[in-house]
Amino acid sequence: MRRSFIELFRFALVGGFATALHYGIYYALWRYAAFNENVAYTAGYVLSFIANFYLTAYFTFRSRPSWRRAGGFGGAHLVNYLLHMGLLNLFLCVGLPEQWAPLPVFAIAIPVNFLLVRFVFRHKAKDKA
Repeated sequence: MRRSFIELFRFALVGGFATALHYGIYYALWRYAAFNENVAYTAGYVLSFIANFYLTAYFTFRSRPSWRRAGGFGGAHLVNYLLHMGLLNLFLCVGLPEQWAPLPVFAIAIPVNFLLVRFVFRHKAKDKA
């Protein structure tokens, strides 16, 4: 139980950093480089994804990155990305301003992502990394 709480706390720290990085890149590309919202959002997602994987492995779950984990993390984030894009476009469609639309997306998608990523890093499989 204590281990799960500590992992959740570390996940929140890493997730907070990755989310801030994602939003910062999104906002900068959308606001200052006049990128389309979806392109700016995707660029932020990809760059924060890379940082997130390594921080999640080393800091959150105290494990080494491996190809199996990278694949599972990528799969979890593919589901997460599709959830993000669907929600982003939903919130834009209902009239939320472009600068604020990502915020409720993060509030919904981050808890879902924790469950998926925790499964990837804690699932007992033969890891050959």
